[in-house]
Amino acid sequence: MTRVKYAPARKRKKKRLFKRVKGARGGRRKLLRTAKETERRSLVYSYRDRRVKKRNMRNLWVTRINARLRERGLSYNKFIAGLKKAKIGLDRKILADLAVNDKAAFDSIVDAVMK
Repeated sequence: MTRVKYAPARKRKKKRLFKRVKGARGGRRKLLRTAKETERRSLVYSYRDRRVKKRNMRNLWVTRINARLRERGLSYNKFIAGLKKAKIGLDRKILADLAVNDKAAFDSIVDAVMK
């Protein structure tokens, strides 16, 4: 029976792993076992933080909308309730962009909600 050698495949696999953990410090980038742990943990963090990023962006949009509404003397929750009553289907991302970049358009939406 022939002898099976894993050297080329193992070397390729290790090379890929060390390339992925290149930014780590010390043994986390040089030692095989700790490099594997580092990579596994980084994948977990990246999965989790893709969801956290969505949460943070929504908080940012709400904060921007609320800041512009406070200048007009209106609270955020009353504005959102008014939007739903007026059947204006703009999401928070668009509203935040209008609040920052196009004050006139945002003010017209606020006026439509206040009626």
